[in-house]
Amino acid sequence: MYYLHTMVRVRDLEASLRFYRDLLGLVETRRMENAQGRFTLVFLAAPGDDVSAHTGRPPEVELTYNWDPEEYTGGRNFGHLAYRVPDIYAACARLQDGGVVINRPPRDGKMAFVRSPDGISIELLQQGEALAPAEPWASMPNTGSW
Repeated sequence: MYYLHTMVRVRDLEASLRFYRDLLGLVETRRMENAQGRFTLVFLAAPGDDVSAHTGRPPEVELTYNWDPEEYTGGRNFGHLAYRVPDIYAACARLQDGGVVINRPPRDGKMAFVRSPDGISIELLQQGEALAPAEPWASMPNTGSW
């Protein structure tokens, strides 16, 4: 058995790409448009992930955009996606500067949570040992749910 991808339905493809690609730092690996089925699939991967010898691809997140408007609920029921980052403070600052709410700040220098435009919870984990506590993160309260 090999992990392939996680699929997340998105309401606004451009807002989701801005979040996952431009702010979170994932890289688009491929895209498929299906006019008959009226949907677009965009696959993204973390830049440091290894390509599987079995699939020829790294583990991916599949953004599924249905062209006909739908309302999606239950993003919290999904759980979360998790990514290891080289500098959790820099990652959170980049996201915050891009207008993303840091729901669970990295007060411990190790873990933070944010949400995608569709309410999907994203966990960020510091690579290696936790960073020393630093402001503004050390005293920042939680915001919303994560």
